[in-house]
Amino acid sequence: MNEPLRFDLVAIGGGFAGLCAALRAAELGLRAAVIEAGSDENYLCSSRWAGGIFHVSYHDVKLGPDQLLAAINQRTGDETDPQLATAIAANAGRTVEWLAQQGARFTQGSPIAWHRFTLAPPRRPVAGQDWQGRGPDRLLSALGRRLRERQGRLLLGTRARALRLKNGEVTGIDAHRDGADLAVDARAVVIADGGFPGNAELFRRYIGPRPDRVLMRHAGTAIGDGLKMAAEAGAALIGLDRFYGHLMSRDAMENTALWPYPQIDAVATAGIVVDRDGGRFLDEGLGGIAIANELARLDDQLCATVICDAPIWETAGSSAQIPPNPQLPAAGGTVHQAGTIEALGRLAGLPGDSLAATVAEYNDAVRFNRLTTLLPGRSELAGAVRPIDTPPFFAIPICAGITNTFGGIAIDGHGRVKRPDGSPITGLYAAGGSTGGLEGGSALGYVGGLIKACVFGLLVAEHAAGR
Repeated sequence: MNEPLRFDLVAIGGGFAGLCAALRAAELGLRAAVIEAGSDENYLCSSRWAGGIFHVSYHDVKLGPDQLLAAINQRTGDETDPQLATAIAANAGRTVEWLAQQGARFTQGSPIAWHRFTLAPPRRPVAGQDWQGRGPDRLLSALGRRLRERQGRLLLGTRARALRLKNGEVTGIDAHRDGADLAVDARAVVIADGGFPGNAELFRRYIGPRPDRVLMRHAGTAIGDGLKMAAEAGAALIGLDRFYGHLMSRDAMENTALWPYPQIDAVATAGIVVDRDGGRFLDEGLGGIAIANELARLDDQLCATVICDAPIWETAGSSAQIPPNPQLPAAGGTVHQAGTIEALGRLAGLPGDSLAATVAEYNDAVRFNRLTTLLPGRSELAGAVRPIDTPPFFAIPICAGITNTFGGIAIDGHGRVKRPDGSPITGLYAAGGSTGGLEGGSALGYVGGLIKACVFGLLVAEHAAGR
């Protein structure tokens, strides 16, 4: 092994969490570096592909800390770690200000209030991939340049293999680069490699039986290396059975023009979701993230079809940032259309009589306010319900898409990695998608991937500098 490189802080992973941690550390006078497995300057990672919206549980990041904390607790059903929620609420506003100082450009991405801080230029409202030259791509490159300007290192083509420990403290990492082993000494190591959405073995262990039947709606580079290293060092892991994702056209499994957009969430939560027998089997009102998690746990993960009518297709179908109406059919996605529910069933390969009975029962429950009598029941968390009674009627075969994992390494409010007894592992931090405890839970609450990554990127650097 070569002579060790020596730094004060090393981040594993070149996404927003790792780059923010290293750059903030360099600002504070530390010798900082990022270890990134990608070898190209435009290395792929899910941060580069992000939608670019900075929000806190679908609220403006510049609201007061009390308002943001209330939003997080409401969205997560009060199941989030209070330290983590408080850290996000207290630091969200100054984090976007810091990013602006590093070259981030923000724009109002849409009339929606919580789209106020969208990285510019935003992606276009078209199906498929549109990340090159967009706001997240530009900011990631800008952060890398700023790190180098402050004498920090961005070690491309380098994969972390193991944490180095001495007397229970983390003292660096062992890595691999250009066919050779590489030793890196560091007083602080930050695991920021994005969790494990791209690891089929861990997916089967914690989430569902068939990762090949769930659309990988991410860059494929987050494969759980950091999670494994942390566990071997004695870290606690939390909430590994939940993920952030969306409902996608089933055709996106084969047609790359249909992912990572458009999402079908808004249509599904305004209409109903049925199985191959034409019957409802879940609560659509819990939202697209909850439905995606439910589908991923099934043995038959490709059984679901969304049913809606003309008013839903024209309103909910066209209201998203990248609307399925008209982007889904324009990109070659299947949208069956018919004048009756029975005929729609035949077109979609579903039993028409059974589907018609399901829709009739649902419509009666909506009209007479008997949603709780449905089996399964129908909540209204994702919006008010409406009957499906105005032709033409539409059927969209769907699948679950996973963007990133909710659970991961347990941390405290400074981003320090915790043992099962709650004590911190000296010298070890984690940030972003590799961490757990903030999102997920039984409510499958989402706080925001970008704000989570960048806030804790700053916090771990500041705590490390204080040491």
